[in-house]
Amino acid sequence: MTDTTIVAPPTTPAPLREVGALIRGARKGRSMTQAQLAERVGTSQSAINRIEQGGQNLSLEMLTRISDALDQQIVSIGGAPQRAHLRVQGGRKLSGSIAVNSSKNAAVALLCASLLNRGVTRLHRVARIVEVDRIIDVLRSLGASVTWSEDGEVLEIVAPSDLRLDAIDADAARRTRSVLMFLGPLSGRFDAFRLPYAGGCDLGTRTVEPHLIALRPFGVDVEATNGWYEVDVANKDVPTKSIVLTERGDTVTENAILAAAARDGVTTIRNASPNYMVQDLCFFLELLGVQVEGIGTTTLRITGRSVIDEVVDYWPSEDPVEAMSLLTAGIVTGSTLTVTRAPIEFLEIELATLAEMGLRFDVSEEYGAANGRTRLVDITVHPSELHAPIDKIHAMPFPGLNIDNLPFFVVIAACATGTTLVHDWVYEGRAIHLLDLTRLGANVTLRDPHRLDVTGPTHFSGAEVSCPPALRPAVVILLAMLAAKGESVLRNVGIIARGYEGLQERLNSLGASIETFHD
Repeated sequence: MTDTTIVAPPTTPAPLREVGALIRGARKGRSMTQAQLAERVGTSQSAINRIEQGGQNLSLEMLTRISDALDQQIVSIGGAPQRAHLRVQGGRKLSGSIAVNSSKNAAVALLCASLLNRGVTRLHRVARIVEVDRIIDVLRSLGASVTWSEDGEVLEIVAPSDLRLDAIDADAARRTRSVLMFLGPLSGRFDAFRLPYAGGCDLGTRTVEPHLIALRPFGVDVEATNGWYEVDVANKDVPTKSIVLTERGDTVTENAILAAAARDGVTTIRNASPNYMVQDLCFFLELLGVQVEGIGTTTLRITGRSVIDEVVDYWPSEDPVEAMSLLTAGIVTGSTLTVTRAPIEFLEIELATLAEMGLRFDVSEEYGAANGRTRLVDITVHPSELHAPIDKIHAMPFPGLNIDNLPFFVVIAACATGTTLVHDWVYEGRAIHLLDLTRLGANVTLRDPHRLDVTGPTHFSGAEVSCPPALRPAVVILLAMLAAKGESVLRNVGIIARGYEGLQERLNSLGASIETFHD
């Protein structure tokens, strides 16, 4: 075989990264360590680690050896990653226990916050998901050094004193809405810069105006032109001031916090989100020497630092949305399932709502997370006769029911006797994606772009469904397929990798039957 090398152009690292993600997923699906795969293909563990990160060129010979070792074709003959689909054999009970991974939304905020630190930032147990990879690509294009440890447990970031703003990876930036959180830290270091338009899930119109309102008191002026945000910063000096956010949004609050942290002076932020990823960001900033008062409340008082040069280690907290995803898997399949390391502070309303619907569950004593601040528990759900709640189910800012957890109540309500009104008042497009549950036998009707009526109980049956272009609805469809009798196919599932690491393999470890195939 000719030893032809597949190389991605320097400005477009996505092909190697996507191939690496396919290899990592296939390896984990075989419950194989990097060392075991390295032994089978005749290379080192460090080489496999670099390959899975997309940091090493690949020959066709090496790809063939890896494919043989994993018993799975990694790429098509043309060398491009294939579209991934899932084949689900439903109707199986799940059992055992599964631990919650660290928070995706906290990880992206912490990666953006690493730009504040001129020293070394080490983040532990960061989820290896596409959203994280895209932010890493943007950081590297700016000149930051971003490296994973050989075991994949530690992500080290060193931001240079001179960032290459003109070299930003626009393709990666446009595919994630999280790039908006670069506005805060960069506005503390530069008088002018530009960022590509933010992307992400298809959730309807999501204005950036609340971000701009939050940043204007810092002298930040943003003009949108030709696919870019053109940013001018009139004054980086911040005297004592008070900011009132017009929207208690998570990323809006994080942007205001990052802008305040990047400047000397004291800033009070009112109507701030106290949600889990905001708290994680505040805990991290405290390690950088930024004073943050009022963590967990809607009023924050931040004393920033214009120059930060620290060596810091931080463990992001566990993800309450992933915890809810895993709990839902047990609920809709009528299984006894334990979800460990669940951040209880951010699941209390969800559990209270489930209790009202008749769910039987046990909650362990609390214990501490690795960050020393988050409270964790183990939650065991049991097979239950569910009924529709008397009142509607709707999300609210923390400490209310999390907006990202709301879609899971649609598939849960489909398993309950009676009719449930689910009100998604935040996103005008997301509720429509959940109508795909009707393909699997659910009785879901749309009152308007924000409200759904769900009538159960549903006897789910297998079907073929194209993956919705939004993360949480996509996972909801997959979970319904676990409960459906017979075979189901979920097509074009790439979006699930935006927020979940190895979800298929983790569900299979509990007794599910999910197979990946490509075309």
